[in-house]
Amino acid sequence: MIRFEQVGKRYPNGHTGLVDVSFRVHRGEMVFVTGHSGAGKSTLLKLILALEKADAGKILLAGQDISEITHAQIPFLRRQIGVVFQNHRLLPDRSVFENVALPLQILGLSREQMTKRVHAALDKVGLLRKEKCLPQDISTGEQQRVGIARAVVHKPALLLADEPTGNLDPRLAAEIMGLFEDFHRAGTTVLVASHDLALIARMRHRLLTLQRGRIIGDGESG
Repeated sequence: MIRFEQVGKRYPNGHTGLVDVSFRVHRGEMVFVTGHSGAGKSTLLKLILALEKADAGKILLAGQDISEITHAQIPFLRRQIGVVFQNHRLLPDRSVFENVALPLQILGLSREQMTKRVHAALDKVGLLRKEKCLPQDISTGEQQRVGIARAVVHKPALLLADEPTGNLDPRLAAEIMGLFEDFHRAGTTVLVASHDLALIARMRHRLLTLQRGRIIGDGESG
């Protein structure tokens, strides 16, 4: 599903994002990426999303070479990917239903198809009864669940999460990680960047460890 071959990324200010990074994530696999702040976790995710371009090496997503992708091809690439952010990035003036429906509006689905997909996604994250609420009227943990529903509503092959539990207490963090495991068990490829080593260790999935832009560990987290 994802393949990095000797990938390097250096920013204009001189900061090194990644150095000679190589790894593979197979379709349907769940993998964690960890490391200190500035280790390269976010850079890695941005390269997969084509938000940044690698300076060296090759990146393949489902066989497509992202390192050679054109600007016009980027929207088609991102349709395969769902993204969950730490700060939710929900639109405050839109209801829970409307926030989750955004990716489907971009795809041009009918109202009937959209309603069916949104209700299914909200049901998976346990928020079907909150569909008419505004983001500020629900808890932080519920807002993160809305972000997850929005990320999976278009049934992506790959789900990326960047520090998805950073603002949550341990109980809520475990619940959110449990949702990612549910999607993984349903066949979605899941890649989670997180610094929560204690939580990751309990989940016993593959763990990539970054340090100063290099992979220094690749094995089971437990």
